[in-house]
Amino acid sequence: MEITWYGHSCFRLTERGLAAVVTDPFDHGVVGYEALKLKANIVTVSHDTPGHNFVRAVKGYSHVITGPGEYEIGGVFITGVQTNGYGKKAKEEQPRNTLYVFDYNGITVAHLGDLNQVLSRAQVEALGTVNVALVPVGNGGGLNAAKAAEVVSLLEPNIIVPMHYGTPATKLSLDPLDKFLKEMGLGTDEPQPSLKVTTSGLPRETRVVVLDYQRK
Repeated sequence: MEITWYGHSCFRLTERGLAAVVTDPFDHGVVGYEALKLKANIVTVSHDTPGHNFVRAVKGYSHVITGPGEYEIGGVFITGVQTNGYGKKAKEEQPRNTLYVFDYNGITVAHLGDLNQVLSRAQVEALGTVNVALVPVGNGGGLNAAKAAEVVSLLEPNIIVPMHYGTPATKLSLDPLDKFLKEMGLGTDEPQPSLKVTTSGLPRETRVVVLDYQRK
């Protein structure tokens, strides 16, 4: 399967013969980056803010998923797990966030949305085995570098793809990627245009893959 990043928390997941997914499409007028012009069968929204819920930027979709549950669409199994916004006070202060795990023929990809707290044991168990974790690392409503590293240690994915951090293209005030890489004890790798994942190609030791946001 292939994972392509379009900036902020927006990815496109594809695999031949299976449904294509776009996660957290954004309003570029609010977030920055280039205006999205994507096609997909499924759109997932982690929470209801313009940086994550701009569904009209995607064409051709038949399903929009906006909350927790279990779904099977076009050969892709999707599990949504709610975080944030549990108590009355929390709901007033922050939007509900939904994490999604996508199972593409046994390769599992977890999109953590705007997760802003370390996962509980129950939430980790609900997500199940995670091969690729798409993790917010730049603070600004999502995890900061230290909390992101802690979440990674709980999930133990094969591959970590950072998202939701400061870049020259974003209008938002977010921490740079370097903070997270330093927290993980890593240097900066050359960003890749996309990530292609196969079951046989999964690394045994967890590694960070930095993706370059796609431009026209």
